[in-house]
Amino acid sequence: MAEDLLHKKQFPPYTPKKGEDYMSAKQLAHFRAILASLKDELSEDIERTVHTMQDEATVFADPNDRASQESDIALELRNRDRERKLIKKIDESIARIESGEYGYCDSCGVEIGLKRLEARPTATLCIDCKTLEEHREKQVGK
Repeated sequence: MAEDLLHKKQFPPYTPKKGEDYMSAKQLAHFRAILASLKDELSEDIERTVHTMQDEATVFADPNDRASQESDIALELRNRDRERKLIKKIDESIARIESGEYGYCDSCGVEIGLKRLEARPTATLCIDCKTLEEHREKQVGK
């Protein structure tokens, strides 16, 4: 979902200058802009949904129509809940930028990498640690 929003906005990938430090001020500003844009887009979607649900609140006499409406509302609410959780991750990522922790793996401390952050700006693990975490989850059966 976040990736879809990124493609809508067409953020060009960040190309570091030769010798530029990892997570330089320019890089941090780039990712801050991406995260802020994602958050704004998600917030607008949530607000639109609330207004739409209020406007379309109709009581249908036909049980099939009522069931269909309830199913649509449940799906919409599930999507908005997912977006709400993503907004929380975005806020955490912005806080990581402010604290100087953004771009570094929570588990091992190595650089996450610009390409990975471009694909998933809320990433907190490097690809190796994320892969290891996914293998553990498969073994435990979560």
